[in-house]
Amino acid sequence: MNEKRKHSRVDSIYLLNYVNLDENEKEMMQGMGRTINVSESGIMLETHVAFSENDTVDVVVGLKEDMVTIRGKVVFSRTTDTGLHQSGIQFLTIADASLATLRRYIDAFNALSTHT
Repeated sequence: MNEKRKHSRVDSIYLLNYVNLDENEKEMMQGMGRTINVSESGIMLETHVAFSENDTVDVVVGLKEDMVTIRGKVVFSRTTDTGLHQSGIQFLTIADASLATLRRYIDAFNALSTHT
């Protein structure tokens, strides 16, 4: 199977807050979830509510003591056997500071995984 991703993903489980926006950028709903994995260009999150493809979502993820804020577009959504919803989010915007934090986290994770 060919890898279609631009950046490799690392597994992660961190709490997050999301806000689902409509096409006019008005808040439709908000809630909490967790990350499943993350890369420099996207994130998979797990929530109790389903998102639709092409929804816009603002996500704030707590990576240890740092916060990463992104705006993304839902590129796929599926329901797990346990009834939770997993959504692949492609980043639309991410602040330079958040991207730098994300890269440090990914680099640290990759360094640890090469030593195990």
